[in-house]
Amino acid sequence: MESVESLKPRMIKEIYALIEPNAEKSIAYFYGRLFAENPRLRALFPSSMAAQRHRMFDALSQITASLDNPQTFSGFLTRLGREHRKFGIAPAHYDAMGRALLATLRAYAGDSWTAEMETAWTAMFDTAAAIMIQAAEEDAAQAPPWWIGEVVQHDRRTADIAVLTVRPSEPLPYRAGQYLSVQTARWPRVWRTYSIANAPGNDGLLRLHVRALPAGWVSGALVRHTRVGDALLLGRASGGMVLDAESDRDVLCVAGGTGLGPLKALAEEALRSREGHDVHLLFGARTAADLYDLPALRALADERPRLHLVPVLSEEPGHGDARGPVSDVLDRFQDWSGHDVYVAGPTGMVSRTVTNLQRLGVPAERIHYDAPDR
Repeated sequence: MESVESLKPRMIKEIYALIEPNAEKSIAYFYGRLFAENPRLRALFPSSMAAQRHRMFDALSQITASLDNPQTFSGFLTRLGREHRKFGIAPAHYDAMGRALLATLRAYAGDSWTAEMETAWTAMFDTAAAIMIQAAEEDAAQAPPWWIGEVVQHDRRTADIAVLTVRPSEPLPYRAGQYLSVQTARWPRVWRTYSIANAPGNDGLLRLHVRALPAGWVSGALVRHTRVGDALLLGRASGGMVLDAESDRDVLCVAGGTGLGPLKALAEEALRSREGHDVHLLFGARTAADLYDLPALRALADERPRLHLVPVLSEEPGHGDARGPVSDVLDRFQDWSGHDVYVAGPTGMVSRTVTNLQRLGVPAERIHYDAPDR
């Protein structure tokens, strides 16, 4: 295995640029080649490969982009290797994927392909595979590939939003603000990520806020077809939007829709760990009917006076300064420049909120959010 530092980032990026214009076709070719040569591998993947093809190309993009930073490169592949355990990926499968990927590159690079390119790409893939295999082996020594979770409560809050309470078969470690992947019996081998909406507690329960999306296989199943007593498969917890353990600042959480989930968990954790500090939670929605968790939030605020809850409605009158898109009302309350800020919600809302917070003087390093495509 080559060291990360000895790889050739410039050449590998040139190779990637040869297939990038044909992303959809090249990834379809890759999986066609992989399954033709290794038919048994098809059983590890979902019946529809559309989302899987997108994730594959996104992973290649991130791997290629991170080559200039060995720490980022290794960190991404370590997380990927751990995640692959829940799919049943074994070390031998990487050899098959490497051969199929190399065949894809040759096919789409055409006359531009050279022996030097093949050597550089092979070294990169072998290094990446070794990192993923090692990460999976180390993770297997301390955690199962997945957990079985029993649904112990299913609360349908609106036509398209449900709050699920799940009891894992054994303790599932996580930190407030993180998310995990979920699979339902209705859609085998299809995993989707959902944020955990409560801080870790002694009961070990997990709460998930789920909105059924149009054509959302898993989200629709969780909201409309899941019942108490049903079993779910749960992947390991991931995500870096967690409290800064070294900070003693007040906290601002800005939530849009079911982005409330991880921020509610962070608010609970901040109230517990930052005694004497205030936590402000701005919860944005279109109408009062969309404030699906408001009674529970008000009950929490009654118990913890340092939680300052502000519902923000964008499409209903009569709410004074709290009316408007939540990203646009930040300057109507107080100076946030001394706070640690956490943001979650739809991609556009998160982007606008981050931009406006920086305009209001909040340093970028104090604004925390997860990448929209996780």
